[in-house]
Amino acid sequence: MDSVLGQGEQRIREAVVSMLETDGYDAIQMREVARRARVSLTKIYKLHGTRDELILAALDWWMRENRYAELSNYTAHPGEPLHTALMRVLRPIFEPWERHPGLLVAYFRARAAAGGETLINHGLEAVVPAAMTALADIDPEFIQDLDATLTSLVYGLLGRVAGGEIEVTAIVPAVDRTVYWMTTGYEAARGRR
Repeated sequence: MDSVLGQGEQRIREAVVSMLETDGYDAIQMREVARRARVSLTKIYKLHGTRDELILAALDWWMRENRYAELSNYTAHPGEPLHTALMRVLRPIFEPWERHPGLLVAYFRARAAAGGETLINHGLEAVVPAAMTALADIDPEFIQDLDATLTSLVYGLLGRVAGGEIEVTAIVPAVDRTVYWMTTGYEAARGRR
C-alpha cells in the first residue's frame, strides 16, 4: 500500500481501478465508488471534486505503481545494442496493459478529458530519464525522429485498442519492430560515416 495515501484514499483508488477494469469508464459513479471503498461520499468529494478528477487520480496512481515503477531503477549496460536498451525502457511501460486492457481503454479516454495532460506529464517524468540514459551518445536528430515516430505510433495503437480494432497484445510487437528498424537504420548509417 502506498504509504503517502491514507487507507480511505487507497481504497478509493483501488475501487476506481477495479471498476475501470471490469465495468469500464462510464460505470464510474461517485456513489458506487464510495460503497465499494467503504468511505463516505463526502470524503470522495473532499478528495476529488469531480468524477474526472477521481478517475485521473486513480489512473495516475495505478500507472506509477504498475507502469513506471521499474523505470526508476533503469541503468545502462555497456555495449548493449541500442534496440535492446530502448526495449528495456519501453516493455515495462506497455506490458502491464496486456494484463489490464480495461485500464488502457480508460487511460486513452482520460488523457483527452480535462486534466488529462497530468497523465501525460507524469508519464514523461518517469520515462524520459530512463530513455535518455539508453540514448546517451546518440545524435539529437535521431532522438527527435525516434520520439516523433514512437509518439505517433503509440497514440495510434492505443486508439486502435480502445476502439476494439486490435488486441492490446499487438502494442509491444509493433513498438519492438519499429524500434528495431529505426535503430538498425541509425546504426548502419552511423557505421558508414
